[in-house]
Amino acid sequence: MTTEQTNTQTNTQIDVESFRLEARAWIEANLEPRTHGVLAGRVDSEAKSPEDIARARALQRRLYDGGFAGISYPVEYGGRGLSSLHERAFNEEALGYVTPDFGAAGGVTFGAIGRSLLAHCPPAFLQRHIPRILSGEELWCQFYSEPEAGSDLAGIRTRAVRDGERWIISGSKIWSSGAYLADWAMCLARTDWTVPKHRGLTWFALPTDAKGVTIRQIQQINGNAEFCEEFLDEVEVTDDDIIGEVNKGWAVTQTMLVYERGAGEMGAATVEPRSLAPDLVELARRVGRTADPAARQAIARAHINDYAQYHLGHRIADRLRASATPDPAVAAYGKLASGVLAPIRARLAMEVGGPAALAWAGGDEEAGRTALNYLNGRVTSIAAGTNEMQRNGIGERVLGLPREPSFDTNKPFNEVLNSARHFDSKVG
Repeated sequence: MTTEQTNTQTNTQIDVESFRLEARAWIEANLEPRTHGVLAGRVDSEAKSPEDIARARALQRRLYDGGFAGISYPVEYGGRGLSSLHERAFNEEALGYVTPDFGAAGGVTFGAIGRSLLAHCPPAFLQRHIPRILSGEELWCQFYSEPEAGSDLAGIRTRAVRDGERWIISGSKIWSSGAYLADWAMCLARTDWTVPKHRGLTWFALPTDAKGVTIRQIQQINGNAEFCEEFLDEVEVTDDDIIGEVNKGWAVTQTMLVYERGAGEMGAATVEPRSLAPDLVELARRVGRTADPAARQAIARAHINDYAQYHLGHRIADRLRASATPDPAVAAYGKLASGVLAPIRARLAMEVGGPAALAWAGGDEEAGRTALNYLNGRVTSIAAGTNEMQRNGIGERVLGLPREPSFDTNKPFNEVLNSARHFDSKVG
C-alpha cells in the first residue's frame, strides 16, 4: 500500500480496535522483534552515529509508506488524520518491536517541533516540510537556549535583522539536542529590542548546513556528546522561513512548551504500564535476584510510580484537550512528575542490580545501561526547565499564588541590557 493509497483510505475515521488489528498485522509483517526486551524506564540519551540515523531513516520511511507515520497528523501533510488514541494503539502494538530511533532529535522532531509547526505555519510551509519530517527525510532541532540567557526563556540575545527581502541572523545557542545530526533547526531570534522581552521574538526555520552555521558537540560527564552548541554568523533566511508571526514568537514558544513539558500527544501516546516494571524484572532475572525481598520491593515501588505517572499524564491530557489554548503551566505537572520520579527510578534500578550494576564485563553494553541511566537520571529534572521552574509556573499560573518580583518584565529589552551593563560597571 502506497502513502497516497493509505491517505485516500483514511479520509474517513476507522475505530481504534479495527485500526489496532490493521497495525498489528502490519507490524508483524514489517518490523523485527526486539532482542533486548522493552525500553521501559530508560532515561539514557545516547549520541547517535550517522550509521544509526541512516538505519532509522530507512525504517521511518517504511513506516511512512505503510501509513503508520504521523498517525495523528493531518492527511494533507502525509499523516493518517486519526486521533491520538489510534497513535497510542499503534505504540502499544509496536512495543516489542524495533522502531526508528533517532535519539533525542527524534523526540524533538516528531513532538514539540512538528506540533508547533502544525499550529503556527501556513499550508505552503507545512507542505514543504511535514511530509519530509514524517518520512524521515528531515530531522529538526531547536536553536533556543543561550549561554547568556540561562533559564530565562525570553532573555535571548541572538538577533535577526531585516535586510531587504532577507533576514540576517547572528548569535549563539546551546544545549541543542541532536543538532549535529539534524537537517533543519527552529531558531528563536530577537527582532525588536525596543519592546519588553516577550514581545520582540520571532522563530525562523534554517538549514543546519547553511552558510554561517557552526555546530559543535558538547562532551558530557557520561561520555556522550548528544548536546550541541551553535554559532550563527550572518545566516541568511527569508520571510518564507518565518514560523508564526514576526515579533509574536512567544505564542509559538508557549505551544512548544506544552509538548516539551511532557504533554506529547496530549498525553495519550504513552503506553500504559500494565506489566510489573518489565525492565527491572528482566534486570532482576539477569542478576539472580527475583526472590530477593529488597529487589522485589524496589520493583514494586517502581511499578507504582510508573502507573501513577501514566494516569497523571492522562488527567493532564484531558485538561489540555478541554482548553482552546493549552497552558504550559498545566503541562508542567507532567514535567515535574518526570523530574521527581526519574531519579528515583534510576536509583531503584541500581538497588535491583546491586554489585552487577556497578561493575560488568567489558563490552557488555546492556549490563552497563543501568549505571548509565543512573548518571542520566536527573536529566529530566533540568532539561526543558528545572523542577523549581515547573513549581513556580504551577504556583503562579495554576494555583494563583503571588508572582515573584520582576524588574524587567515590562521594560524594553534594550533598556534592561543597558541597566545590566551599568550595574556591572558599578560593581566592577
